Amino acid sequence: MSDSFVHLHAHSAYSLSEGAIKADKLPALARAAGMPAVALTDSGNLFGALEFAQAASGKGVQPIMGCQLWLARPPADQRPGQPVPPDPLIVLAANAEGFTNLQRLSSLGYMGDDPSGKPALGLRDICDNAAGLWVLTGGTTGPLGRLLAEGRRDAAEALLGDLAGAFTDRCAVELHRHGTALDAAVEPGLLALADARGLPIVAANDVQFATADMYSAHDALLCIAEGTTIGARDRRRVTPEHWFKPAAMMRAAFHDLAEACDNTLAIARGCAVMAEGKKPELPLCPKVRPGMTESETVAQMAREGLDIRLRDADAATQARYHERLTYELGVIERMGFSGYFLIVADFIQWAKQQNIPVGPGRGSGAGSVAAWALTITDLDPLRWGLLFERFLNPERVSMPDFDIDFCQDRRDEVIQYVRREYGADRVAQIITFGRLQARAAVKDVGRVMGMSYGQTERIASLIPNNPAKPVTLAQAIEGEPRLREMQATDEGVERLLTTALNLEGLYRNASTHAAGIVIGRTPLIDIVPLFRDPRSDMLVTQYSMKYVEQASLVKFDFLGLKTLTVLQRCVEILAEQGVTIDLATLPETDEKTWAMLCRGDAAGVFQFESQGMRDVLRAMKPDRFEDLIAAVSLYRPGPMANIPAYCARKHGEKWDAPHPKMRDAVEETYGILVYQEQVMRIAQELAGYSLGTADLLRRAMGKKNAKEMADQRAIFSAGAVERGIPADKATEIFDLMEKFAEYGFNKSHAAAYALISWQTAYLKANYPVAFLAASMTLDLGNTDKLAVHMQEASRLGIKILSPDVNRSRADFTVEDHNGIPAIRFALAAVKRVGEQAMKDMVKARDAGGPFDSLAGFAERVDPRLLNKLQLENLARAGAFDSLEPNRARLVTGAETVLRRAQATAEERVSSQIGLFGGGAPDPLRLPDMPDWPELERLTQEAEAIGFHLSAHPLDAYASALKRLGVTGSAHLTDRVRAGASRVKVAGTVVNVKERNTKSGSRMAWVRLSDGAGGFEVTLFSEVLHRCREMLGEGSAIMITADAKLEGETLRLTASECETLERAAAGVGQELRIAVDSADSMAAIRDLLAREGRGKGRVILLPRLGLGQEVEVALAGAFNTGPRLAQAIKMLPGVGAVTVA
Repeated sequence: MSDSFVHLHAHSAYSLSEGAIKADKLPALARAAGMPAVALTDSGNLFGALEFAQAASGKGVQPIMGCQLWLARPPADQRPGQPVPPDPLIVLAANAEGFTNLQRLSSLGYMGDDPSGKPALGLRDICDNAAGLWVLTGGTTGPLGRLLAEGRRDAAEALLGDLAGAFTDRCAVELHRHGTALDAAVEPGLLALADARGLPIVAANDVQFATADMYSAHDALLCIAEGTTIGARDRRRVTPEHWFKPAAMMRAAFHDLAEACDNTLAIARGCAVMAEGKKPELPLCPKVRPGMTESETVAQMAREGLDIRLRDADAATQARYHERLTYELGVIERMGFSGYFLIVADFIQWAKQQNIPVGPGRGSGAGSVAAWALTITDLDPLRWGLLFERFLNPERVSMPDFDIDFCQDRRDEVIQYVRREYGADRVAQIITFGRLQARAAVKDVGRVMGMSYGQTERIASLIPNNPAKPVTLAQAIEGEPRLREMQATDEGVERLLTTALNLEGLYRNASTHAAGIVIGRTPLIDIVPLFRDPRSDMLVTQYSMKYVEQASLVKFDFLGLKTLTVLQRCVEILAEQGVTIDLATLPETDEKTWAMLCRGDAAGVFQFESQGMRDVLRAMKPDRFEDLIAAVSLYRPGPMANIPAYCARKHGEKWDAPHPKMRDAVEETYGILVYQEQVMRIAQELAGYSLGTADLLRRAMGKKNAKEMADQRAIFSAGAVERGIPADKATEIFDLMEKFAEYGFNKSHAAAYALISWQTAYLKANYPVAFLAASMTLDLGNTDKLAVHMQEASRLGIKILSPDVNRSRADFTVEDHNGIPAIRFALAAVKRVGEQAMKDMVKARDAGGPFDSLAGFAERVDPRLLNKLQLENLARAGAFDSLEPNRARLVTGAETVLRRAQATAEERVSSQIGLFGGGAPDPLRLPDMPDWPELERLTQEAEAIGFHLSAHPLDAYASALKRLGVTGSAHLTDRVRAGASRVKVAGTVVNVKERNTKSGSRMAWVRLSDGAGGFEVTLFSEVLHRCREMLGEGSAIMITADAKLEGETLRLTASECETLERAAAGVGQELRIAVDSADSMAAIRDLLAREGRGKGRVILLPRLGLGQEVEVALAGAFNTGPRLAQAIKMLPGVGAVTVA
């Protein structure tokens, strides 16, 4: 027999945190080893089956479709509270029926609920689906090996009998020789079992890594998976033998059992099936009209919808649109996509009927009149010059792809509707895999190697963190001299980096794609293997996005867009105030909106929030919708270079097109090529392309295929010359188009998003209070974003009212405050209180009216929904000020409130009192204590909310800040624009971010808040070293900084830094103390003496009889300031204390 060998038991990286071979590399390993075939048998899954099969195609290696199934232990082996791990069995597909059964078995494993957490199957399930499959018994660690090791030979014989009976002539006993004592102990028993039943034996190596030198890296991978360290004793290990050994080594290992190796080849020859790609197959839409086909239904619905869209249009316009619709419907029918349009239209129309916000369009689908007529999109394609062929090209058959945005809060309702309509067994999410990226690999490997957290963090910090375009570890080492030096001089670091390089890119977990949904024509278990995300009851495909579409399934994208939810919430708030807004009919000529955009006042405006985009708006001064489309398209790397030219030409600079026939295509963008659709129109006008072939030209330019581009250049030149354009001019124009293709944008997508931008801008310009309240509600749990909204409210002069258990709701709301609309802070935005608990609290208040006392509150709120921390944080935030203004007293007495709530609940259960009590409740007895000093009160409030709300610590320094010449954040940019290059700023520290510079020194960005807003100051190493002790969160500091404007962005670089208390003491503040009792005088003098001498004056205001008051100036100068003022205010017999 041959001296070759086939690995029939091999794991890829899809055996998550177990296999260390990428699935597409497995065929190459087999080919390099001279093996004719190789099996992929990942643990419980077929995640990599299609990828593996495609990688083997044309490589001269036969891919064998397999899986390591998990056989659940029988009930007699189970112990309560002690999950018993299932046993591995290897199954291989021999034919098409076998592959179908393989998919079913893998799916059923995930549909089960084994106590071990693995996708285990019962023996009956495996035997019932055995047709067309080979089974290998799993070797030493399989069920037979385990039973023999436990001395249960009879049970092993019975199990083998069941398997042999079900799999008939496709059952083999698997043998392992990894050099372990267990291998040697169970092998005689396995051979005896095989001999007794006349079953073949098969040699296998349970391959988990590619080469012998990968052992230590693989060992680290196992530790990462278990959260343990390499030095731990009681952890999972495999031997160094579990690598992809060549045939000679496997035959040498089984030199006395040559048949075990020969049988691997025989089994491989008997496995004649592989996972293959198939053409897309659309599900059948249940909404086809009676007596009609899908095409007829779509055509009728589209014509009806277009008539509604054009009800106010003249006859000529209607004819033009219907002509385009007829053309599109013909293309859709010929390409077989009528069902696709019908399905998408159905669930979008259902969503709109349920008042679920749906985006106006996304991607090239906005270019279709049929989609507009079916209300799939809400942007008129003809009005904005959008092309159908950019979406669906009759000259290139590919699936259409509508990306649909839904309100993020209600997106799942639409998915549930689709599940009801098509069947839960035919609808699934798409799996996605998280990879071990460079930084994570270094941190994980450092941990399992036992390196200190600090050392690992220092190494990881030298790897650039760019989630959008991750830097590989190899790239980081190449680009960072300190990493190379550490690698060369420190053996531990060298070992860490080598291990991390070997593990980088391997899969570490499985989750679901954020948007993709597939719908099957038949139950999905008959089409693809399925997975189950334990966090959801919805099916998930085992194939990822790329491969699920190759398995005949059609993907539908259900995206969640927060902005749609903000828009909807704003419209609801306005409706509560009696204002009706229809987002579909907002006027595009609203002067307030255009004026706001021209000022660059775009905080909260979709797509235009960034500082760079605001700079573009100020320069562009947009005054038409086309400008917004262009801005969305131009503000990207590459085309950004054309922004100055666009703005200059818009404001009067002359321009001309390279050829008169191009002018129509480029006039709206002042001669600048911005959109992919412009290339298509130029090809049509100048060279006679159809729009379909023009789209092929656009694609060719994007792919930069040299041969294809040469062919297209010849076609374009010939067509242009035929139409009277000189050959050299045709070459010049083609070169221009080719250069543009590097950055051309999809106009349909830009136009759809520009429409959302306009809607947000309109609401902000005309209804800023409602818009800001809606925006804050959607950022309830994000303190940083709420702080930005607070600054915007301050800039716009919008009052934010403190949270109040009697006036706030769980969300941010709008209420009248002294005749002016204001925003009431949301209860659920207080930290660590829980949104649902706050909704329940508001529900109790709504049911029984406002709470009239703390006791009344305690007796009406369900104590199961409110704990001590929630109550304390609400008190710190000021939410109980209307019932108990002394916040310190309530925080200290929180347990008293909760005990009353619990006692009342128990009495209610025993029916001794009604739902709202039996009369006025007895008052609560809270601790008798003074409230916190003002600064402490503000600190506690900031901790509960995330920022200062009712006041700011800097308010107490107002007079000192004026004397010190400090510029407030609201006026910084104006001062620098007026010529100031050095400024003094002050604020409380919000956060500090440090990093290493290229030279190895430390620098920091310090975020400060001064009540009017927030700003950032850069501290380089020398200043950072002097100031680090002052940078604790909440500390009040003053910084002298060099200032400059880069565009509209203000850059502040610190040169000096000191505490604000010390700076204020240096300018001498006047302390005015109202004295109610002479007894306090001695205590005041003691405090002044302890503070020491300074530059401030102290004025005593003793109250005399008959309401008279005199001023007494104390001799000397004192170290006055807010901290001293607070201490004096706490003394008995002292009234008001002010700092001036």
